[in-house]
Amino acid sequence: MFDILMYLFENYVHSEVEFLVDEDELTQELTRAGFHQSEIIKAISWLEHLAELQEGDTPYLCDHAQHSFRIYTQNEMDKLDVECRGFLLFLEQIKVLSVVTREMVIDRVMELDEPILILEDLKWVVLMVLFNVPGNESAYEQMEDLIFEQPDGRLHS
Repeated sequence: MFDILMYLFENYVHSEVEFLVDEDELTQELTRAGFHQSEIIKAISWLEHLAELQEGDTPYLCDHAQHSFRIYTQNEMDKLDVECRGFLLFLEQIKVLSVVTREMVIDRVMELDEPILILEDLKWVVLMVLFNVPGNESAYEQMEDLIFEQPDGRLHS
């Protein structure tokens, strides 16, 4: 499923072509690209849930405080190792993620099929969330810089 999300993100994020909103057309394109039907359905569902999170109807996404302390559940700790959790905290500290977008990222991570998410994949999930949430253009650009302008893998020189 993550490969499909990456395929869509890479093919549409910087494209002048409008993202296909018709689910049948999108499914056909992904099938032609070689993805399996069951994985396509999961990826489309993942994207639909991301869209639902943007509508703000999810109770745990209220932004009550400027600062928050996040306690991870055991399932979240199993999927997000200490490096990933530390990176999420770092992104909050440098204002790339807010409390709301952090929770959106964690929600989307938990829906992925991967039992453990590696840091590089987490970075792409963060980018996907920021790209899909209006008003986060600056944070998206900052996250892009963190991913693409760090050839040696370090966050700071």
